[in-house]
Amino acid sequence: MWKKWFSDKAANKQNDYNSIDLTRLPCHVAIIMDGNGRWAQKKGLPRAFGHRAGAETLREIVMTASEIGIRVLTAYAFSTENWRRPADEVSLLMGLLAEYLDNEINELDKNNVQIRFIGKIEELALTLRKKIEKAQAQTAHNTGLILNLAVNYGGRAELTRAVKIITEKVLKQELALEDINEAIIEENLYTANIPAPDLLIRPSGDFRISNFLLWQVAYAEFWFTETNWPDFKSEDFLQAIRDYQQRERRFGGIKNTK
Repeated sequence: MWKKWFSDKAANKQNDYNSIDLTRLPCHVAIIMDGNGRWAQKKGLPRAFGHRAGAETLREIVMTASEIGIRVLTAYAFSTENWRRPADEVSLLMGLLAEYLDNEINELDKNNVQIRFIGKIEELALTLRKKIEKAQAQTAHNTGLILNLAVNYGGRAELTRAVKIITEKVLKQELALEDINEAIIEENLYTANIPAPDLLIRPSGDFRISNFLLWQVAYAEFWFTETNWPDFKSEDFLQAIRDYQQRERRFGGIKNTK
């Protein structure tokens, strides 16, 4: 498994994996892949180098998440606000996504990973949309890790979309106003039928969620690190899991003293 990407590292990871309690894994891990540009600038390189290095990091984290048994991994790849960046950087990011799909989809498929996309995919270029549709269709049958890539995604936009869908159902008398509840809202989010994130990882030293999964992370455990995304390795991911396993999740209740 994963021979193309990491066959030379497999033996070195066994000890790290052994330190994880596989019975207490977070079901869903969300990651804000931040710090690519800062990583490049610190090295005196163009920002493009940071984005390419960040794509390599994503490969490694997907492999690790799959091998230890994480059920869902959602990665923030491109936000609705990222369109404000210089046109050449936006073009590069879209090109990297297309390249990722071209080069890695067969390996993901081979390793039983199902890839999904959340966000305003309909606003992307036609050629990229076709690659996304092909990747989703090719891996739809897979039963292992679900890899959600958030592209042209914003939490507020997602909630606005859900409100519009629900409102239309009410106007068409397909849904009664008094029947609207949290479950109805969740059914109309991009992440419908996927459990909410248990753990949110934010690299690069920032302490904010940047319009990411605003509804879904209501009770997620947050884990922050100064490490920029291109330098984020499997060891960091596993450390986040270990720290998560030391926390007590009460969901608004009180500590169990029994």
